[in-house]
Amino acid sequence: MHIELRQLSVHYPGRPRAAVDAVSLGLRAGDIGVLIGPSGCGKTTLLRAVAGLEPATGGEILLSGQRVTGQGVHVPPEQRRIGMVFQDYALFPHLDVAGNVGFGLGRALSKADQAARVAEVLALVGLADTQKRMPHELSGGQQQRVALARALAPRPQLLLLDEPFSNLDVDLRERLAHEIRGILKAAHATALFVTHDQLEAFAIGDVIGVMHEGRLHQWDDAYTLYHRPATRFVADFIGHGVFTPATVKRTATGVVVHTALGALTDGAECPLPEAFGWGQCEVLLRADDIVHDDDAPVKAEIVRKAFRGSEFLYTLRLATGETVLAHVPSHQDHKIGEWIGIRPQVDHVVTFQREGGAAAAPMVSFANG
Repeated sequence: MHIELRQLSVHYPGRPRAAVDAVSLGLRAGDIGVLIGPSGCGKTTLLRAVAGLEPATGGEILLSGQRVTGQGVHVPPEQRRIGMVFQDYALFPHLDVAGNVGFGLGRALSKADQAARVAEVLALVGLADTQKRMPHELSGGQQQRVALARALAPRPQLLLLDEPFSNLDVDLRERLAHEIRGILKAAHATALFVTHDQLEAFAIGDVIGVMHEGRLHQWDDAYTLYHRPATRFVADFIGHGVFTPATVKRTATGVVVHTALGALTDGAECPLPEAFGWGQCEVLLRADDIVHDDDAPVKAEIVRKAFRGSEFLYTLRLATGETVLAHVPSHQDHKIGEWIGIRPQVDHVVTFQREGGAAAAPMVSFANG
């Protein structure tokens, strides 16, 4: 692993809960990792600990196999060869673009070599013709790419990005996330990125970690986080869906999960936590697990609809009282109060221990911040 965290903890005096609580993860060279979670979950504190700006109270950090934190070792930030990109860009207003990008190169290179490296990274980020321009003459997206070029210029062994798009508008954020992923891949850079925006995380990350209250709940690719969440929090935090009551039974042909929408099967892959065994549980139903089908025997009432351009997000109530969500093409424009046919089309059955009352509540999505 290019970077490895082993049971890393950061605890502030006077606070009952650790800001970072025994987090372990690994990131291979050239990969982009993303930490996502609600405000105050510990993701930025973890990033600062990796940079050496925050002292760890437990665990280890290894960079390229060398311990930089832990067991009595604390390598200073300036000796870790880590580049950082902040949300406020932190460009020097009195220096032109070339001066900003070359600032971190120091005296190890000749002036000619420094100029060549500045030109190289500016070309990499698509700003080759901006060397003499001042920061205030650039757009927000251009300033962010200058900040990225400056971080890449000294060839760091790891790049850390702390919510670098938070000051930009939504459309620019998603586009720039795709662009910066391409830049990082072209530079063969290893990067750890922090955001609270799921769309950014999915656009840029090879592997994504979901944090909550200092703990890392899951460290996986986006597809697995969405379809096979390891914890109820991950299931609730990622995407749209509900937890609906179900009954789990083992039959001669495999596992069957009985719901108000009908029986769901996923063969031997059905992830059933042994902690609560067979019987009553809740099953995760994503909005894309529910298909609008007028010929289906199960009917549901539309109680809410949200227009998303190419589709509607319908909130539906079954006759039995359960609530589900469904993505429906926008040309199928039904009115609130209408009853429509629906059927489940679930490729991955994910169950959790039943909580609280029988009715399921729609999950909250944080995809737009």
